[in-house]
Amino acid sequence: MPEQSMKNIYNHYRNIVADACLRIDELKIVDNEEVKKSDLLSSSFIVEKPNNESFGDLSSNIALISSKIFSKNPIKIAEYLKKELEKLDDFEEINIVKPGFINFRLKHKILIGFLRGIVEKENLISEDIGRGKSINVEYVSANPTGPLHVGHCRGAVYGDVLSSLLIATGHNVTKEYYVNDAGSQIDLLAKSVLIRYKELFNGQLKEYPDDFYPGDYLIPVAEEIKKEYGDKLISDDESLYLNQVKEKTVSMMLDMIKLDLKKLNINQDIFVSEHDLVNKGKIDEAINALKEKDLIYYGTLEKPKGKVIEDWEPREQMLFKSSSYGDEVDRPLQKSNGEWTYFANDIAYHFDKFKRGSDHLIDILGADHGGYVKRMNASVKALTSNKAKFTAKLCQMVKLIKNGNQLKMSKRSGDFITLEEMVNEVGADSIRFMMMYRKNEAPLEFDFDKVTEQSKDNPVFYVQYAYARISSVVRKLPKDKKDFNLTNFNNCDLELLTNNHEIDLIRKMLDWDSIIETSVILYEPHRIAYYLYELSAVFHSLWNQGKVDPNLRFIEIENDKLSYARVALILSVQKTIKSGLDILGVSAPEEMH
Repeated sequence: MPEQSMKNIYNHYRNIVADACLRIDELKIVDNEEVKKSDLLSSSFIVEKPNNESFGDLSSNIALISSKIFSKNPIKIAEYLKKELEKLDDFEEINIVKPGFINFRLKHKILIGFLRGIVEKENLISEDIGRGKSINVEYVSANPTGPLHVGHCRGAVYGDVLSSLLIATGHNVTKEYYVNDAGSQIDLLAKSVLIRYKELFNGQLKEYPDDFYPGDYLIPVAEEIKKEYGDKLISDDESLYLNQVKEKTVSMMLDMIKLDLKKLNINQDIFVSEHDLVNKGKIDEAINALKEKDLIYYGTLEKPKGKVIEDWEPREQMLFKSSSYGDEVDRPLQKSNGEWTYFANDIAYHFDKFKRGSDHLIDILGADHGGYVKRMNASVKALTSNKAKFTAKLCQMVKLIKNGNQLKMSKRSGDFITLEEMVNEVGADSIRFMMMYRKNEAPLEFDFDKVTEQSKDNPVFYVQYAYARISSVVRKLPKDKKDFNLTNFNNCDLELLTNNHEIDLIRKMLDWDSIIETSVILYEPHRIAYYLYELSAVFHSLWNQGKVDPNLRFIEIENDKLSYARVALILSVQKTIKSGLDILGVSAPEEMH
C-alpha cells in the first residue's frame, strides 16, 4: 500500500473492502441490476478499530449492512469477502464472527508502511478536509461588565481549540467575539462606574443599589473618568455624559477581557459591537429581509406553558414565522416599548456574519442557552435561504475542586473565580488541556491539586512528559552516531521494529488521521486530548520496558540499525504529540523538571 494513500487507514480499507465486494461474481448482479460502489459507500457500513484489540487491527460490518443490498445471508457474504480479500497481500489473518462481522489483522509490512508515511511527512494533518469552506466561530462573547471568570473559561478554550482544528484542516475560519454593549446592563455598568467616581471625592457609600456592579475592577475606570473630567460630573445632570462614560467603560472592560484571553493564549480576529449593529441599521435591514420573504406578521402568542409570569398579558406583537423552519413557536421581534428584542438583534448579527462571507456559523454557548438554538437555526435558514448552516455547541459548567472541596468564592471578587486567578494558579497549559479532556456537553471537574501533580493522574503532565522524554533520547544520542540522519530517514530500516511493544505503538498511531477527521466532522476536539493521553501511555509503557529489559532500550550500543529505527519510531510519536498539542494550544516542552 503506497504511503501517500495512508491518510485515514479506516477509510482506505473501507474502499478496499467495497471494491472487493464488486469483484465477487456472486454479488455483482442483484435483480438484473449491477451493484455500484456508490451503493455500498452510501450505506452505513464501516471499517473501524475493534473494541477488543485481540480481534485484530480492523473490523467491518459490511456483510451485515449489505445483506439487504445483495439479498444474501451476512455470513455467506463474509465468506465470499474473506476469500476475495485473502488474495491481497495486506492481511495476516481474516476472521468471521457471527452474525457477520469481519476482523482483519494487518501484516507487519503494512504497519511499517504506515509508520514510514508518518516518518516522512512534515505535516501530519491534511488540509484537504476543509478546503473551500468558510466558517465563523463565535465564542466567549461575555458581557463587557467585568473580568472573565471560570464560567467563561470552558467555552473560551473549546471555541479556540475548535477554531485551531478547523484552521489546521484547511478551513477558512473567522474567530469572533460578539460584544453585548447595547443593553440595559451597560447603562447599569456606567452608573456603577459613576458611583465609584463619586466615591473618589466623597468616600465609600455605606449602602449600594441592588443592581450595582460591586467589583473593585471598576475603580480604575472611575479613576480614568476623574482624570478626564475632574470633578465636573459630580453636579452635572447624569444624562448629559452617560454615553461618554458608557463608551469609556466598555472600552476599558474590553481591554481587560482581551488581556485575560491573551493569558489563556486566545486571540480572536474580530470583536463585533452590538451597539454598532443597531446604529448602522442592521436590525432594520434583517427585519426587512424577512418581510420580503413574507416571514413577518402581527399576532398574539399563547401564554407560555409551565411558567408563571405575573405581568404576562396577551398583546399583538411583531412575530417571525420561525415555526416554519423547525422552531416550536413563532418568535416576537419587538418589545412593548417599541425596542427590538434580543432575538431580533441576534438575527441581524448572524445575517451580518453570513454577508461577510461565512457559509457556516458556529456559536459556542453555555448549557443554559439550549432553548435558544432552534430559533437561531430557523432565522439563519430563513435569512440565507438555506445557504448557510448554523451549529450551536453547548458547554456545561465547570466545577472547581481544591483540597477536596468545591470552590465557590473568589478571594478578590467575592462571587466568582476569575480566569486570571486560574491562570496564575496552574498556568494556561493545564487549563487548556483539562478543559478539553471531557466532551463539551459533559460536566467537568477541574481539580487544582491534580493538575499540579507530576503523575499519570495529571493528563497534561503525562503527555508533555512523553514529548520531553523523547527529546532527552535525541539529546543523549552518542556523538559517533553520524549515520543517524534525523531529517531524512530514507536509509532507515523500519522493518527491524518487531517487538510487540513497538508494534503496539505503531498500531496506536494508526488512529491519528481518523481522530482528526472525526473531531472535525463532529466538532469534538476533546478526542485529540484523549488520544494524546492514550498514545503517551503506550509510549511510557515502552520506555518502562526498556528499564526492565536492556534489549528494548531505544539506543542499542551494538546495533546501530535497530537504534536508528527506534529513534525514527519515537520521533514519529513526538511529531504526532506536537501536532495534537499545537491544536490544543498547549506547549511541547523539550525538558521537564
